[in-house]
Amino acid sequence: MIKHFKHTKLIILISLAILIYLFGFYPGLVQKYYSTGFYPYISSALRFISSIFPFAIGDIIYALLIGFVLYKILRFYKRRKSLKRTDRILVPLQVLNFFLMLYIIFKIVWGLNYSRPSVSEELGIGNEKYNVKELVILGDYFIQKTNNLKLKQGKIPAYTLKELESKSAAAYSLMLRKNKLFQYQNPCLKSVLNSWLISKIGIEGYYAPLSGEANMNMNLPDFVKPYVSCHEIGHQLGVAYEDEANLLGYLTASNSVDLNYQYSANYEMLRYILFEIRMKSPDDYKLLYLKLLPRVLADFKTEKEFWRKYNGDMFGYMDAAFDSFLKLNNQKKGIDSYQDIVIWLWNIHKKELTVAN
Repeated sequence: MIKHFKHTKLIILISLAILIYLFGFYPGLVQKYYSTGFYPYISSALRFISSIFPFAIGDIIYALLIGFVLYKILRFYKRRKSLKRTDRILVPLQVLNFFLMLYIIFKIVWGLNYSRPSVSEELGIGNEKYNVKELVILGDYFIQKTNNLKLKQGKIPAYTLKELESKSAAAYSLMLRKNKLFQYQNPCLKSVLNSWLISKIGIEGYYAPLSGEANMNMNLPDFVKPYVSCHEIGHQLGVAYEDEANLLGYLTASNSVDLNYQYSANYEMLRYILFEIRMKSPDDYKLLYLKLLPRVLADFKTEKEFWRKYNGDMFGYMDAAFDSFLKLNNQKKGIDSYQDIVIWLWNIHKKELTVAN
């Protein structure tokens, strides 16, 4: 009877997993019935529940899941010689059931958003690629913008987590007037439980799908935090891909009434643009780099030193992008590459840049 039940459960789980997987091949249906239909309700409910706790419960859930899996592996290893033949079949089935359930839960609470159409389409942003000359014009525009914001900026405040949560939610409320994609109810921004470990891994923040929390690395330099908080909230709203969350983070933070949010957004976008220029036209990169204000350069140095302290790989990225002019190992590939966020930035601003030039 138990064996029959386990086989029935497995068949049901496999069938559900296949149906969910096949559903992902229809982006229009995913958008209509999941991303803008079912998901906003479950996401808002998860945030409401998670906001009750002052700590990141998502981190605890993942720790418990990992501990459970390790416990089961160790238990199976210790009992492997005493297991009956039927048990040796049932144990792998239990493992398969467990991972199928995780897959189904993940897809239902967030993962299907990977199959939605690009949010750039929803926002009416084109995908026209730029040439090197246009990329340099875009870089010059963002340098001027970032420099001007830095001149207006006073001392950068050390925002608390609650301040970041309220100011970022307010910024999303402003953007909601332009598009319903920015609707953000029951704000829930948390600090990761172990900022040192997250910094060592090289992570600025992450979304916890099982708890609905946007998690911040509060060790980050203060001028980075406003943009990162808006980026992570983008994931909460069902934006799965990183470049698309970058887009929401930029649009939201740059349109905030808070000058520090505006600077944070433009600084981060300038980082992506300069990295692209560095790969495609090193000579133009050198000339543009000289236009940066010393105070902006100081922020680049601060961020670079932060990653040098914690994570060598991230430091290497920062170093290649903003300081040294060493040849990249995959320069040929780099010349032909395009970052989606830079493409969207070009399409957002190309009209004003065409007029200006």
